[in-house]
Amino acid sequence: MDAASKPSASAPLAKAAKAAKAPTNVTPRAANIRARRAIDAPPLIVPPTPLPPTARRAEREQQLATLHAEMRACERCVVAGYLAQASGVAGYRGRIGDQIMLIGQAPGRLSVERGEPFSGPGGKTLERWLDMAGFPMGALRSEVYLSALTKCDPGRSPRGDGDRKPSPPELTLCRPFVLRELELVRPAVILLVGGMAITAFMGAQRLDDVVGHVYIASANGPQECAYAGDDARDDARDDMPATPTISDAAYLLPLPHPSGVSRWLNDATHQALVARAMAWLGAWRTTSIAG
Repeated sequence: MDAASKPSASAPLAKAAKAAKAPTNVTPRAANIRARRAIDAPPLIVPPTPLPPTARRAEREQQLATLHAEMRACERCVVAGYLAQASGVAGYRGRIGDQIMLIGQAPGRLSVERGEPFSGPGGKTLERWLDMAGFPMGALRSEVYLSALTKCDPGRSPRGDGDRKPSPPELTLCRPFVLRELELVRPAVILLVGGMAITAFMGAQRLDDVVGHVYIASANGPQECAYAGDDARDDARDDMPATPTISDAAYLLPLPHPSGVSRWLNDATHQALVARAMAWLGAWRTTSIAG
């Protein structure tokens, strides 16, 4: 087969994007996200419909306490040979009634030592981001349910540059815990912190393409929210996503990992994308309080 007739490596993605018709009220980006979903495995996580904080509260609180105890005692990855020791004390924290859920990659060494998620420098960065959105000091631990794709510290990276990324089998073993957290907490907004969390809900994406943009969770794949300035994403890159409303589906807000190991945040353009995401989150908080 000559070069002219050889199929492009992006042909499956293009074909899937063409077949996945986006609703008229979303941007073309949504079709591409669904295309990635059709190609990538495992299936994307689709959050359930948000619930008011008071809905079945006592029942949900009891079930969440049971789930926390199960996660704390879990040794699945030890039994399977992926970890030498379980450390499921810092992969979750929060309450029924938290309308925001933050999902990261996995707890790190400092978090396990202190028994609290995001106990290291990354937690301070997240607090600073929430401050940009108008949240009070300490909101990371008082208003946000903290979770992670895996609940134990995976250990240091073999390269020595930060924490090891959990392997696909480890993610699979912990996935039921994440799904049950979502089912019980029923958040209105989910902050996807880092590439692994973004991939779990949206498929593989470039941070430059999704940070600063807001999506609605859907069984057909995340749908990008329209922009205030224009329906065309490229023409509205500098505009804010449309004013948030109380939605029947959860909002997804992709963010970079706050760790100092990543150099992505060193770029002023990337910092502006985070600032735009926090401006939207602040507007959502104002709307939710008013509602």
